[in-house]
Amino acid sequence: MSREKSHWSIVHAERRALVADLEHLDDADWATPSLCTGWTVHDVLAHLVNDASTTRFRFVARLAAATFDFDALNQRGVEEERRARPSDTLARFREVTGRTTSAPTPAAQRYVEAIVHGEDIRRPLGIAHTYPVGAVLEAIAYQRKTPVAMGGGRELAAGRRLVATDARPEPSLSLGQGPAVRGTAIDLLLWLSGRDVAPEAIS
Repeated sequence: MSREKSHWSIVHAERRALVADLEHLDDADWATPSLCTGWTVHDVLAHLVNDASTTRFRFVARLAAATFDFDALNQRGVEEERRARPSDTLARFREVTGRTTSAPTPAAQRYVEAIVHGEDIRRPLGIAHTYPVGAVLEAIAYQRKTPVAMGGGRELAAGRRLVATDARPEPSLSLGQGPAVRGTAIDLLLWLSGRDVAPEAIS
């Protein structure tokens, strides 16, 4: 399997797993505030629908229409894809889980979208999920180099060594130089993505 196909295989599997986790939510669950500030669980799912259904050309055209304001672009996408009934938004997400179109971003960004937004939804709902460690580590490496203004954690990681306490084998345990910041791979990824994590999760 090519690297490109391998990336998509993991993304598709994560989308399907999220669909399965959300099939039995009630109205109150859908209205739960997500880890993504200002968005409910329903809003984040609508964003994932928008992300999965976009194309390179559509992304560039819509970004220009939003005067290159990424926050405005994302909010507009949520508003367009968010159905009146959450079950309809979920049905739409189910339809696009197998798509291989995306914005013109590196492949690792697809992992960030699938994994970080998956946790944006799951954690507030108390839903546990195990992500492929290799994909999480690749997403960490990407977010470590991405500026905070672009949704990453480059400034947070500057001068620090990130140590994933649950990643194996040993060579994949750390990134960078300096005082160690330790946590599970998924907690480090969320921290680098600007999410609030429990104080005891990152040391």
